[in-house]
Amino acid sequence: MNVETRRLRLRPVETSDVDALVLLDSDPEVMRFVSGGRPTPRAEISDWVVPRARAELRTGRGGMWIAIDQRYQAFLGWVLLRAPRHSHRSEMELSYRLRRDTWGRGLATEAARAVVGVAFDELHTERVFASTTLRNSSSRRVMEKLAMRVSSVRACSVDEIGPGAREHSGELEYELLRHHWEALVMQEDARRYQAVNLPA
Repeated sequence: MNVETRRLRLRPVETSDVDALVLLDSDPEVMRFVSGGRPTPRAEISDWVVPRARAELRTGRGGMWIAIDQRYQAFLGWVLLRAPRHSHRSEMELSYRLRRDTWGRGLATEAARAVVGVAFDELHTERVFASTTLRNSSSRRVMEKLAMRVSSVRACSVDEIGPGAREHSGELEYELLRHHWEALVMQEDARRYQAVNLPA
């Protein structure tokens, strides 16, 4: 399933994306709040991350979409939906990762909003959630722009995240429920209607 937004084309991940994904995860700043700045091994991406994401797309349990710049057709990063394996709830986890030189332009929010729509409208989930660290203010802003709300807070130990522990200090989970999403869509539809039908 391809998804298009104003500035992005989101397409399912392919095996040919491995090089770009490895390069993305080799940037210490990109990985700062993920692994303390450590890169993801190529074998992990090629042998586990990509095959798993492709399988999830085939089975309707989410998947990874590659974010492509509409204008220049450049790889920008990815956005992902995943159904937790051991959850008994109708829910999907949202995550995203973009190149550092794209930050600050609202692209993560644009991509994330598009796949949240897929989660609710196409995959018919009841809840979308996402996790980030307390100090990752940029990721928190993305979630808040999506109208997600904090649903849980937990402390992270050094054993869990290694030498980057000081960057984490705590993990926040945000959530968006179906009825909140539907209300947001209705509000947006109403705004568009008013904009089109207001007298000149």
